Amino acid sequence: MTSEDVLEEFREAGALLEGHFILSSGLHSPVFLQKALVFCDAARTGRLCKTLAEVIKVSGMGPFTAIVSPAIGGIIPGYETSRHMGHPFMFVEREHGEFGLRRGFELTAADRVLVIEDIVTTGLSSRECIAAIEKTGAKVVAEGCLVDRSGGRADVGVPLIALATVNFPVYPAGDLPRVLENIPAIRPGSRCLV
Repeated sequence: MTSEDVLEEFREAGALLEGHFILSSGLHSPVFLQKALVFCDAARTGRLCKTLAEVIKVSGMGPFTAIVSPAIGGIIPGYETSRHMGHPFMFVEREHGEFGLRRGFELTAADRVLVIEDIVTTGLSSRECIAAIEKTGAKVVAEGCLVDRSGGRADVGVPLIALATVNFPVYPAGDLPRVLENIPAIRPGSRCLV
């Protein structure tokens, strides 16, 4: 599956949106990937995550003992990828603004963790997730994601394995191109930093 094949899955789901969007990173972009529209189709999600699992398996990054995702966006692809890889799945979630394991999830120093994200733009959520995991003593070996929209520039702190790598433009709020300045901004993401 190529990057274009992955984007076609988003297009077919009505999930590749154009306009003026404020991403969860606080950056602005003319393109938004509304992954929730992809995830509401179990067959499509299964196809994407099975392919991601296969790419991770041949990467040589393993072995892994657990898969962890950040809530809420990473839960569905993390669960589905873990199903195809045969590893236990858990997620970190924010409590008082900081990621941590809850709900009885436990990791130890013996664990080698694969983080699974949905979409990576700047890598901030990934780095926060990895920091929470490392507080348990577990080792994060790598991260997989469906889409790296940074064009390969995002630094998550561990090797990043993306099913699709794209380079959608992003802009700080104070440096918008004229075309975006004239379109009302929509904030469709799940986190607000600004």
